[in-house]
Amino acid sequence: MGQQQLLLIVLGIIIVGLAIFMGINLFRANAIEAKRNNVTNELVNLAAMAQQYYLKPRALGGGARSFVGWSIPEELKLTANGNYRIETIGQDSVVIIGTGNEVVTGNDSVKVKISVGATSFKTIVIN
Repeated sequence: MGQQQLLLIVLGIIIVGLAIFMGINLFRANAIEAKRNNVTNELVNLAAMAQQYYLKPRALGGGARSFVGWSIPEELKLTANGNYRIETIGQDSVVIIGTGNEVVTGNDSVKVKISVGATSFKTIVIN
């Protein structure tokens, strides 16, 4: 009778340990996905700002059908979700990269790239 009870206790401890391990992994995956979504949302906001600059005439402080001259506002370069920088900027398009402060694996952070055109944008999840 003692061996059977000991076996049940060990089995219970193993099951509880596995449940805790799985819970921690699910929580971490959810935190990473939430951070990726936040970075993407902020990139879409920056894309809208860039398109607004593109469409405004120069007399009103815009680019007059050009992205050249647009920059990320200083207060939005570094936020609670991550940091943002312009990778390339040209007459017809601008590419912005957002790097989150949530580490995915090893030294890789959440990283999302957005390519902005005159009337559309495309997001690419790097990490």
